Amino acid sequence: MSRRRPSKWQRPVNDRPLLGGTQRREQKSGGEWNVRRVSGSASAKSYRCPGCDQLIPPATPHVVVWPDNPSLLGAISGAQSLDERRHWHTACWQRQS
Repeated sequence: MSRRRPSKWQRPVNDRPLLGGTQRREQKSGGEWNVRRVSGSASAKSYRCPGCDQLIPPATPHVVVWPDNPSLLGAISGAQSLDERRHWHTACWQRQS
């Protein structure tokens, strides 16, 4: 039996290290959201912002957002909101009501 620690991708989101950013909980009209600020140096991939549908280039500071309470499907699968995380431009997230 292996005694290795599980991959960081298999651990709950709240147990993962913060890579160059801070995390807080925000209240929006859609409910409670976990918002993690990601610094430019910690961002190595491109992501598509759901607010403006534009790419967030690598090395661009942005926020990662996921619901505090996962959807029913996420809770059943044990994904703990991992599939519900979205990368937003900071300004696009702030414009969300």
